[in-house]
Amino acid sequence: MKELVEIMARALVDNPEQLEVSEIAGSDTVVIELRPAKEDIGKIIGKKGRNVQAMRTLLNAAAGKLRKRVVLEIVDQ
Repeated sequence: MKELVEIMARALVDNPEQLEVSEIAGSDTVVIELRPAKEDIGKIIGKKGRNVQAMRTLLNAAAGKLRKRVVLEIVDQ
């Protein structure tokens, strides 16, 4: 899951080297924290939240196959 988010996010941002992705796994839930550079947060979220919503939709589709719940959080540094 972490790799999927990392690939999608790096394609969107101007500073991919400053992007940090961490994964916190629980028994049924996986929390993925995305830490982009301040100037890239808008690109990750997208117009009216469309980019982040698309990323969450893809994650939930992949997680459904594994019978897990995935939460994508964008953390402001």
